[in-house]
Order: sequence, then structure tokens, then C-alpha cells
Amino acid sequence: MAVAFQDYYEVLGVPRDASAQDIRRAYRKLAREYHPDVNRDPGAEDRFKQVSEAYEVLRDEDKRRRYDRLGANWKAGQDVSGSPGFEEAVRNGDGGRGFRDVRVDFGGGGIDDGDFSDFFDSFFSRGTSSRGATAGSGFSMRGSDQEAVLELSLEEAARGGRRTLTFGDGRTFEVEIPPGVREGQVIRLAGQGSEGAGGGGPGDLLLRVRLRPHPRFRAEGRDLYVDLPVTPWEAALGATVPVPTLDGEAKVTVPGGSSCGRRLRLRGQGLPGGEGGTPGNLYAVIQIQVPKKLTKAERELFERLRGTSKFDPRKGR
Repeated sequence: MAVAFQDYYEVLGVPRDASAQDIRRAYRKLAREYHPDVNRDPGAEDRFKQVSEAYEVLRDEDKRRRYDRLGANWKAGQDVSGSPGFEEAVRNGDGGRGFRDVRVDFGGGGIDDGDFSDFFDSFFSRGTSSRGATAGSGFSMRGSDQEAVLELSLEEAARGGRRTLTFGDGRTFEVEIPPGVREGQVIRLAGQGSEGAGGGGPGDLLLRVRLRPHPRFRAEGRDLYVDLPVTPWEAALGATVPVPTLDGEAKVTVPGGSSCGRRLRLRGQGLPGGEGGTPGNLYAVIQIQVPKKLTKAERELFERLRGTSKFDPRKGR
């Protein structure tokens, strides 16, 4: 019997604007409830198939966008649930088929996996599954991935290198940080997540990069921005002034007639490109500053300028 899915959001019981975490949480709850090796009710298997297909679509950003745009026609009318081998892949049959080679992803976040321990203990402590296959041969599940935040300074992100990380459970890892990592980038440590069950392999440890705020620079992708204070006469007449970089200092030419907010580009002075990519740029943003306390001579000069100049910035000339 082919299963036609009308609304994947309704299947998982989540709103259409649900976050990825909400979708994962709903799937894990329903998969645990309806897995055929756990739930012996006649309709559990079909319900499990519905939940699994809904999750496989909504967990994938590209598939979810197509589904949101096209609805039931997101696969151009193809209903793979009735294709050859689909039913056999989710049904126990001759030769010990069924869920032997099916990996059920209950996880994706090691932080939330603690509440599944009772379920795993009760499930795998049985000598046989509810379908009659042994737990070791009838069900295999890969361990869930675990995720942690890796905080780096801009300098560390630019240079890369090795870091030693110690977690609360006592585990210690040496992590190779590639030069030029960006905010939100994930460094994957294969096989360092949660242990698998029933012979399944371990999950991965995902380190999500977070860049600490820098007292001077602002990062936007691979580009860096820094404020460049200049005097009124430097902005008006032009000047060559020093500008800080991640590696030290460079010189930049301030064109005459520069206004506050003008950006001066230093090509290639941003974050490294990473894996042979193009490095970002450094943008020095002009900030015109005046003395907080004028000397007598400075005041006289400014007063002479005020009496001589016809420039009116409010009229743009």
C-alpha cells in the first residue's frame, strides 16, 4: 500500500515555521513511540513510515523549501512509497530482512540525548525484539552526533592551529583548526559522538565556531572592518595614516575631501580564504574627530575658517 503524505508538518505535529530543533525533537519523540520493533500496534509501522518520510524532507533545507513551495507536488508527482522494495525495507520478511540495515536517526544533538537512555536500556535489554529478531541482529543504530561551541578570537580564526579541548565528561581532544574559519562553520570530529547501539557505529562530534567580539575589528564573512579616526584637516586635505591590521599595521591614503563613514579598502587584509580560497578585505571606516578641548591658537584658526568658508554640509555644497 502506497502511503500518500498530505502535510509533513501535520505528520510531525509542528507548525510550518518550526525551527530545525523543534522538527528534530518532534521526530525523535514520535519515532521512539511508533518504531515497529517497539510498538506492536497494527498501525504503528505505517505511522513510523509517515514520521520518517516527513522528517527526511523537513530536516533538509533544500527539500523543505521545495515542499513549502510546491506542497504535495514537491517531487513532481512521484510517490516513492509505492516503488519496488520500499515496503520490504520497512517490513520484516523472509531471511531476516526488515530493519536490520536501517539506521534510525533519533538524534543530532548530544546535549539532548540523556532522556533517551531509559528507552535504549529497555529496548536492547530484551533478548529478542517484538518482531522476533534478536536485538543484536534485528536492529542497528548509529550513535547520535554531539554538538559543542568552539569559541575563537579573530586572531585564532585567522591563524588556525591546534587547540586542546576538555569536556565536562573528562574527554580531551586535540583539534586542528584550519586557517580562516568563519562564524558558524562546523569542524567535524568523526566517531567522537555518542556510542552506537546494536553494532552501529558512533556518531560525530560537531564543533560550531563562534567568534568572540573583538575590541577593534568587526567581522562580516571574510571581510574585516575597523574604525579609522582622522582629524578634520586630514579629511579635508588628505593624508597617509596608519591603520591596524590583524598582523600589525599598514598605511592607507585618506583622499582629500573625505567624509565620515567613507570606507577605504585594504585588499586581502581580512580573514584568510581557507583551503586556497580568496582572502577577505579590510575596510577602514573614516571617523572624523575634533579636539575635545581647543587651544587658543586652534580656536582662532577654526574661527577664521568659519568666517572664510562658504561650505554648508546641510545643503550638500
